[in-house]
Amino acid sequence: MGFRLKWRHSLLCAASFIAASKLVVASPADLDAQREAFRAALAAASQPDSDTSRHWKTLLRENHYPLYPYVELAALRGNLKSRTASEIKAFLDRFPDTLPANDLRKAWLRELARRGDWARFRQFAASFTDLDLQCDALQARLSAGDTLSFAKDLEAIWHSERALPDACAPVLATARAQGLLTDAEVWARIERSAASGNPAAAKDAAALLTGKQRAEADRITATLNDPATQLAKAKTWTDTPRTRDAIAWGLTRLARRSSLDAQTLWADLETRFKWDATQKDRVLNAIALYRATSYSPDALARLKALPDAADDDATREWHVRMALVGGDYAETLSALDRMTQTQKADARWRYLRARILAKLGRDSEARSIFAAVAREANYHGFLAADWLDQPYSICPDTLAGGDAAEARIAQQADLARAFEFHALDMLREARREWAFAMAKLDDNDRRLAADRAYRLGWYDRAVFAFSADPGTQRLYEQRFPLGMADVMHRSANQAGIDPSWAYGILRAESAWMSDARSHANAYGLMQLLPAVGKQVAKSLKLPYAGPQDLFKPDFNIRLGTAYLAQMADAFQGSPWLASAAYNAGEGAVDRWVAARGTLDPDFFVETIPYKETREYVARVMAFSVIYDWRLNGKVLTLSSRMPRIGQAYVLPDADTPRKAVICAPGETVATPNAAPTAAQDSAPTPAVASPTPPAH
Repeated sequence: MGFRLKWRHSLLCAASFIAASKLVVASPADLDAQREAFRAALAAASQPDSDTSRHWKTLLRENHYPLYPYVELAALRGNLKSRTASEIKAFLDRFPDTLPANDLRKAWLRELARRGDWARFRQFAASFTDLDLQCDALQARLSAGDTLSFAKDLEAIWHSERALPDACAPVLATARAQGLLTDAEVWARIERSAASGNPAAAKDAAALLTGKQRAEADRITATLNDPATQLAKAKTWTDTPRTRDAIAWGLTRLARRSSLDAQTLWADLETRFKWDATQKDRVLNAIALYRATSYSPDALARLKALPDAADDDATREWHVRMALVGGDYAETLSALDRMTQTQKADARWRYLRARILAKLGRDSEARSIFAAVAREANYHGFLAADWLDQPYSICPDTLAGGDAAEARIAQQADLARAFEFHALDMLREARREWAFAMAKLDDNDRRLAADRAYRLGWYDRAVFAFSADPGTQRLYEQRFPLGMADVMHRSANQAGIDPSWAYGILRAESAWMSDARSHANAYGLMQLLPAVGKQVAKSLKLPYAGPQDLFKPDFNIRLGTAYLAQMADAFQGSPWLASAAYNAGEGAVDRWVAARGTLDPDFFVETIPYKETREYVARVMAFSVIYDWRLNGKVLTLSSRMPRIGQAYVLPDADTPRKAVICAPGETVATPNAAPTAAQDSAPTPAVASPTPPAH
């Protein structure tokens, strides 16, 4: 939903102020009254020349209300087609270097591009990352007779991984006609797009080709879009390099959907075409990988038979998992040895190496590795400390600030607008202003701003900022907020679950974004699907008006903890299995338990087919330890939260033994990144994963 439409929707409640004209501003300094005036002014923005609109604007302007520019912006954008260049320039001059000015400039430039008014476009042009505006800017230059350079003007756009907007088509056509986009450049983009599984971007490039080359490119994009249908006809195709590329990329796409179908087709096509090494390795890699993610009987043999050039990080990881599931610890260790140095340095694989060495009776080697991993404050570090019966190593830190620095942050105009939007519960707008402000600050001021957000209860900004910053990983207070404590403890106790585990789930799900909505349509702090929310609300005899109720933090936590308890009940109370079910669905976990339920819990987690769920369980278990420490000073051992499959979990009480937490010399922090599964702009799951788990 666009900025103006979203505001129009969110501010309908202010219409009563306009209709009755009964709102009375208590005093110019009364911030609450200014906020009411702001809402009313926005609602009246569609009639900027009315007495009502002028009244509210005057009040806000005279009191220097931080969000006042948005009132002017709403009025200008409400009927942009009728605005004059002088009106736009006046706004930009009054509010320079602000997000409202950026928004208006972008809207105005798009309007000028729509009109084809390239002369005026050049007058208002500025540097933006929006691909359509970049292409419009190039079109404006071409209209003035400028010549373009591929390296300077087109290369960054051309190398974008996204499909290009329509605004780029005339620029690319001109560049193609002028010889700036050669056949080699066009094919390079098609190949990059095909390799990354992006048929839309490949199709854009293919449109620039003609004749036989266009037909070859169209075959590639068609095969990427619908590999099963196209590959069924492949044995009738003429053997050419481009044909083989289409088949190889198509088989790679098909293998992810059905490794068995890809394997069957490959058996038929392998001898019909003269594959080069790269094409053949691509197919062999994909079939071996996705046979492994579905735990097919032939997977380990396929992984072991891969040529070195066809092996990659994903197949090396799955070689380890397949050997582990088979109980072949010598082969597991051999597979660990084949990993790259970067992989071997990861706590996951160091911990697993120690576990395998212990299984093989090489205890002294295992203990040495456990001791090193135990200095890390993460899932594998906590498990390693349990194997050694050592305290957990968590070294909290504080943020150095000072009155002068904090006062400077409080007065920064962009941040003031962000915090004011947050106070108004206009969270999308608040985050936009926050990002705009943070881009202007140095590292130290960004940290001070994030700390201020934490202290004002805007927890998700602190979580993201401090978790992404290597220099602030030890700010556990800010990274793991104990927000809404009364609601969380009451809801967890009513549900019969550990509050620290519930906190861990919330933190992993949304990173405290109360308005988070995932691509799978999960809502709110604990990321509930509407159907689940409705079902749980009914079981609790709570009123449920619809999905928007799930954005209410108290209500979301009440339902989320109850649903978490349902998952726990399905798996004998086991927090780690319930966490997996909360992420991937109860049915998926039942299947995994049926297939591999005899594995040790830590081995089982590592062999979960879904990458997202593997990492999710580890993240939740680690977060639960950290929240337990924050709540109680001492912690339940992580291993106690991970009983063997089939063993009942006993909810801790006041008499349950707890482990000490110390700051061990050499402690390092490698807690998983804070990005929630609900983050709207999160990247797609890499190819190492099998199909994405369902939301709850």
